Amino acid sequence: MDSARSRRLVALLLLPALTACSIGDVRRPPPNRASATAPPVADVDEVRHVQVAVPDRYDPPFVEFVDADQAYALFATCDGRPPGRDCPALLFATRDGGQSWRSLPHPRPVAASQQLYAPQGLLVLGAEPFGWYASTDGGVTFTHHLGAAPPPMLVGADGRFQVTEDAGKVARWDGRRLRPLAAQPGLPVVNTVREVGGMLIAAGAADGRPYAAVSMDQGRSWQRTPVPAPDGEVGVLRVTRSPDGEAWLVGERPDRTGFPALWRYQGNWALVRADGHPDRMGSVAPVGAGRLAVTGPDGVGVVVDGRYQRVDWPVGPEHYLSLLADGTLAARAPDETVLAVGPVGARRWIRVVLAGD
Repeated sequence: MDSARSRRLVALLLLPALTACSIGDVRRPPPNRASATAPPVADVDEVRHVQVAVPDRYDPPFVEFVDADQAYALFATCDGRPPGRDCPALLFATRDGGQSWRSLPHPRPVAASQQLYAPQGLLVLGAEPFGWYASTDGGVTFTHHLGAAPPPMLVGADGRFQVTEDAGKVARWDGRRLRPLAAQPGLPVVNTVREVGGMLIAAGAADGRPYAAVSMDQGRSWQRTPVPAPDGEVGVLRVTRSPDGEAWLVGERPDRTGFPALWRYQGNWALVRADGHPDRMGSVAPVGAGRLAVTGPDGVGVVVDGRYQRVDWPVGPEHYLSLLADGTLAARAPDETVLAVGPVGARRWIRVVLAGD
């Protein structure tokens, strides 16, 4: 996973000036609620709008889907103010894709800040300055972990292979801590490491250029794999995987907002053209069948056959794309989540909205 504390990719620091939550693999912070102005360009197949017993002073919740069925929601700010005694955190969960929600007791509802992490099989709540609360039974019980450092189970949820934050080494999680591998990929910088099929792929960017290496034996040995030079510089190079098992490299630009450089693995790394693409992008997600979806200022498009094509999806520039554990495509906006369930070409679009009474 990413070296820059990749677990932040599935969490939200619930402060009004930091409504940033960054999610999974090729994800960056979704836009602030104030930027959500453009309507979706198409309708959905189903709307699941549920109201729960939450006072109207609460702002919209942060909703984190684990897969198409399971999600958690955290109400933790009120009228744009940080959490506090007059705004205790309220926690909810669904097991049917947002058709119904049930209240869960929050183990520390009053705290200076609240965070929610929901990797598969795990629910972790951060409540500064009181530490962390972890549950493996869907929020029925929690174990308290003191200190600022995330609990070990949350570190392990980032994957068997990760990049250490201190030294930038590829390491393996042994159940208690990350142990750097004896054999390293030999790249100038490692931004990301990820298992895709039977391959372990490490990638990074240095001096604007991309680098990658592949291991077929769980990191015991590595082979450098040439990455064709793109137009322009690359600031961060990430490995990501499509629902049907394709490996992609996404080269974020130094400013983190320019349209990325893209490569697809087909025995070697092939540079993917995207003629007609917008200058800027918001989020990226591979969707399968050789396609990659990108949100930008004008909505959403798909890179396919060397071109960027606008698509008629119920997703706008305010949505942030990510892939869930089961391959479902999720598009999250400040006040809703749109799920694309099913295979490419036969997806059902479901809008999920959770609001207070």
